Amino acid sequence: MHYTGTIWRPPYEAYSLLIQVTAGCTHHSCKFCTLYEDLPFKFRMSPLSEVKSDLAEASKYYKNAPRIFFTGANPFVLTTDKLKKLAEMVKKYYPNYQTIGCFGRITDLYNKTVDDLKELRALGYDGITFGVETGNDEALAFMNKGFRSSDTIEQAKKLEKAGISYNFFYLTGISGAGRGEYGGKETAKVFNQLHPQIIESSMLTIYETSELYQEIQKGNWKEESELEKLAELKALIENLTIQTRIVTDGASNLIQVRGNLPADKEKLVKYLERLIATADESALREYRVNLKHL
Repeated sequence: MHYTGTIWRPPYEAYSLLIQVTAGCTHHSCKFCTLYEDLPFKFRMSPLSEVKSDLAEASKYYKNAPRIFFTGANPFVLTTDKLKKLAEMVKKYYPNYQTIGCFGRITDLYNKTVDDLKELRALGYDGITFGVETGNDEALAFMNKGFRSSDTIEQAKKLEKAGISYNFFYLTGISGAGRGEYGGKETAKVFNQLHPQIIESSMLTIYETSELYQEIQKGNWKEESELEKLAELKALIENLTIQTRIVTDGASNLIQVRGNLPADKEKLVKYLERLIATADESALREYRVNLKHL
């Protein structure tokens, strides 16, 4: 199998067949991100010969793959024609596959029409995961995400019109010290206009190789405390009014939250309130500083 660098996938894709179709990130400019720093290039599409070889190899051992997950930071940036070609290759080796997922950037949707997306949905593309991080435009701009919250709303609505379900990654802590609860509330305003299937929340962990670390050293930004991050997560959950599933499954999270909203909202909020009231900041911080890798 052809895998380049560290392979990242959402926790909920644990049972999907992972096939590399791209490596790296087309943007690769978010100040907090160190996920693809082990690659000697910014972004590349895998040669189709490699994808074909990997599908053929996988099919010898993994006979039934109802879901395929294309790896890379944002394979959904590929043109509609290229994504259709990849789906055709999957069909050859897994004629009974049901869906294809991958990571995407909101900007990957700019040049895809609703009709394009409907074609992709017909080929099984569904449950696409987008790292939107926050609905706080100030934080998005400072972190150089390359889009605004209005873009998230506009582009996600195209997915909804096409019948493609999607998931959001939320980054607790991205708004900075003193702005956590504001960021959670602003994000809820954005998400409440949409219908993400899953909201996967991760907690910001800052590594010395990141541009954000340099901003901190210059005095341009200050990290939220661990207790503030918990309060931010609580603010997000409290203010969400949509039906969705929220989880904190990644290693960056100090605590595990899992629930369906709105049914589990009260239970999750009370759980976070108890933690905030009783947890020790220094103990929580010890976990963060000793987290060597996401």
